[in-house]
Amino acid sequence: MNLNRIASAILLTTSVFVPGSSVLFAQRGNRPEPAQAAPDAGTSAKPAQIKLEPLSADKSVAQTITVHGKTLHYTATVGTIKLSAPDGHATGEVVFTSYILDGDHADRPVLFAFNGGPGAASGYLNFGAVGPKHVTFGNAGDSPSDPPNLTDNPGTWLDFTDEIFLDPIGTGFSRSLVDEAESRKLFYGPTQDVEYLSTVIYKWLTKNERMPSRKYLLGESYGGFRGPRIAHYLQTNLGVGVNGLFLVSPYLNPSFGDGNLSPVPWMITLPSVTAAHLENEHKLTPEAMKDVIAYDEGEYASTLIKGPSDPAATDAMIQRVTEMTGLSSEFVKRSGGRIETRAFLREIHRDQGTIGSVYDSNVTDPDPFPYSSMQQSGDPILESGKATITEAMVNFVTVTVGWKTEAQYELLSSDVGRQWDRQNPETQRGSVPDMREALAADPKFHVVIFHGWNDLSCPFMGSILTQNELPPTLAKQLSIHEFPGGHMFYTRPANSDRLHELAEKAVANH
Repeated sequence: MNLNRIASAILLTTSVFVPGSSVLFAQRGNRPEPAQAAPDAGTSAKPAQIKLEPLSADKSVAQTITVHGKTLHYTATVGTIKLSAPDGHATGEVVFTSYILDGDHADRPVLFAFNGGPGAASGYLNFGAVGPKHVTFGNAGDSPSDPPNLTDNPGTWLDFTDEIFLDPIGTGFSRSLVDEAESRKLFYGPTQDVEYLSTVIYKWLTKNERMPSRKYLLGESYGGFRGPRIAHYLQTNLGVGVNGLFLVSPYLNPSFGDGNLSPVPWMITLPSVTAAHLENEHKLTPEAMKDVIAYDEGEYASTLIKGPSDPAATDAMIQRVTEMTGLSSEFVKRSGGRIETRAFLREIHRDQGTIGSVYDSNVTDPDPFPYSSMQQSGDPILESGKATITEAMVNFVTVTVGWKTEAQYELLSSDVGRQWDRQNPETQRGSVPDMREALAADPKFHVVIFHGWNDLSCPFMGSILTQNELPPTLAKQLSIHEFPGGHMFYTRPANSDRLHELAEKAVANH
C-alpha cells in the first residue's frame, strides 16, 4: 500500500480501504515504528511487570428501558477479564461493559461487540449503535463541547440479545501489565489480537455460565477484520461455536491490488463518491445505486482495463464519472476517471472552504489550512465525536455504574497504533480466508454485513466484490445491506429501526 495516498490528517478509528491502499494507518503525527524484536526464546528473563493501581472489582447496577413498547429490566456491569502467561504471571486486563436482561437466560443469545482501529474502544458501537444508552455524535453540526447527555436507545439490540462490549488492550480502561516489548509480542498485532480476544470471550462465557447460549459477534471497521478471524479461531482452536457474525462497515479484504494496474480499487471507491453526490442532490435511492453499481461493474471496469487504447471509451467514461460525482470535468479528466478519496474530499468542498470526513463526506468542517496542498486538519467526525463519547463513557462507568477508577479512558489510542505490527503478513492476507473456512465448516453460520453508502474509509463495494467471488454454496450464507450515511451510518436516527429489524431477523432465523 502507498501511504502517500492517505493524508496524515486522518485519525485512528478504522483501517481505510482506499485506492492503492491495503494496510492500516496511525494517528497523525505518529508514523509506524519498526516492531521491537521479541525476547530471545532462549533467555530466561521474565518481561518487566508494570506496577499499576489495581482496578476495581466488577460492579453492577440495575437499569430499565422501554423498547418497542416493552419494558426491559436489565443489569449493566463493568468488569475485568484477566489474562496471564503460561507461568501464571499477569499480562493484561480487558475491561468489558455488559448489559444482561433480567430473568431466565436459557434461551437468550449473547453478543460480543468490538470496534476497530486498531486502537479504538467499543464506545462507538455501545453508545452510538446497539447499546441500551445513546449519545448523539457523528453528524453535521455536532459540537464536542455539547453536554454528553445519555438517553435510552430505541434501536438497542438488548430486546433480542444480551450484549457484551469489549475494549482491546490499550483502549478504554483495558491495559497491559507487561513492558512495551512484551506488550507488542502479546497484544499488538493481527494474530495475537485475535487469539487473546477469543480467550477473553471464552473466559466471559465460562465465568458467567453462558457457554450453552447462542453466540454472536459484532465488529466495526477493523473489528470487521477481527470478526471472521475470531469466529474461525473460536470454532477451530477453542471449540466454541459461533452462530452468526455482524459486520458494520468492515475492513474485510485488503488484497484488491495496485490501482495503477487493476481497476478494482477505483471500482470500490466510485460508488461511494457517487452516493455522496446523489445525497447532496436529494437523489440517493436504492434504485439509483443499483444503476451506479451496474455501471461500476460493467462499462467503467472494462474502460479502465482498456486504458488509453480506446480514446472514445475513455472520453465517454470521463463524462459519465463527471456527472456521477459532481466534480469538474477538468478534475476528472486529469484524474483519468480514477477518483482518489482524499483528493475528492478536498475538491468537492473547495468552493465552500470546508473539508469533508472520510467517514461521511457530507459531514464537513471549515478547512483551517485551505491553502495547503493536502489536508492538514483532523477528520471532522473524529474531531467532534471523541470528547462526546469519552465524557459519556467515563460518567456512565464511574457514576452510573459506580466502577471507580482514575485511569484515563482511551477511546482512540495513538499508542496502540504506534506499537501495532503492520509488517505481519496476516494483515495483507485479510480475513476473507477465515470467513470462507468458518462458513464452510458450519452451514448454519451466517454473516450479515452493514454499510453506509457514503463511507469512503471502508466502501461498501469492497464487500460486494468479496461476496461476488465466494463459491455459491457459501455466498448464500452472507448478506449485505446498505444504508444512507457513512462509516457510522447508525448515528442517523432514520437508520436505527431498519438496522434493528435486520439484526433481530437474523438472530430469530437461527
